[in-house]
Amino acid sequence: MSDRMNPRALRRLFAAHLLAGLRVVWPILAVLLGLMVALGCTVALLEHWTLFEGIYFAFVSGLTIGYGDLAPKATLARALAVTIGFVGVLLTALVAAVGVQALHATQQGQR
Repeated sequence: MSDRMNPRALRRLFAAHLLAGLRVVWPILAVLLGLMVALGCTVALLEHWTLFEGIYFAFVSGLTIGYGDLAPKATLARALAVTIGFVGVLLTALVAAVGVQALHATQQGQR
């Protein structure tokens, strides 16, 4: 390994870049997470679910897992479910973008 770093050092460098990127976007990340929780609680109230079930539904739906064990019946709750899906896509894209940037910075630091 003359010009390449060992795998452990690369993992540490990646983790450092990832944490640095998350520190930059944490306000947006916090707003998106808070919005997911708030929308989940609203759906729970509309559907007469527990708050846990509402938050669970929001994250399972927003992260596109969608087990199907909970499904909103009310029209407004269904509209909020669409909004939850959109917020989940934004959340996933933000974390993926930070991860890609960290990989790129790690690769640049390796050279």
